[in-house]
Amino acid sequence: MSLGEFLQGARESAGLSIDELSERTSLRAGLLREIENDNFIHCGGDTYARGHLRNIAAIISVDSQTLIDLYNSEHSTEVRKIHDMLVENSVTKIPTERKTISWKSLAIASIVVLVVIAGGRIIISNSETTVTPTSLSSPTPSTTPSSAPSVEASPSQSSEVVTSASGKLSLTISATRGNSNIDVVVGGKNLYKGPLFQGESKSFSAPNSISVYLSNAGDLDLTLNGEEIAPLGARNQEIRKTFRSK
Repeated sequence: MSLGEFLQGARESAGLSIDELSERTSLRAGLLREIENDNFIHCGGDTYARGHLRNIAAIISVDSQTLIDLYNSEHSTEVRKIHDMLVENSVTKIPTERKTISWKSLAIASIVVLVVIAGGRIIISNSETTVTPTSLSSPTPSTTPSSAPSVEASPSQSSEVVTSASGKLSLTISATRGNSNIDVVVGGKNLYKGPLFQGESKSFSAPNSISVYLSNAGDLDLTLNGEEIAPLGARNQEIRKTFRSK
């Protein structure tokens, strides 16, 4: 039984349709159908495919590691054949036929080398010319300030003051349209640093301020103190922002 067949059977045993599973996992129904047909091309790579499987496992009551093991054995591009690894480490070598070089090939190669050397010498001798240096008046030193040094590109940073009756901040980050890496810092400590897969969301709270880093701001939706705010940037744009209570 393949991974896709196993997923379909587990979903049906859980009494869920594709559309119901799509609603509960926030994954497209079309993508779920492809996964059950053992097609992981549109998952975005091994890391995201494993994230989707963990998300599905929690809904259909299946051990996520079982799904990951099946994926690694059937679909992972990181799994390499044992024989290939042995060949790479010289444990076993693929026999190759030894070929002898004929004297005609050596003679032709020698003639080609001689022709190239002779041609190079002719070109060098023709290009050698005597250049008479001429004195040039030295330019007057300019007192104009030099242009400002270039600034290395960095993620856009901003700070926002938020009015909060309780003085506390509550922030929810949802990967609505794609995957992203996030870093959430409160009081100099990381509350969470890692990937946020499409369909997932995480909530954080702090008494005074919350600082966030988003690697793909355009695909994320943020809710601050119960109110949804506009995306902080475009797709694949890196954003750093700090929210402070007033």
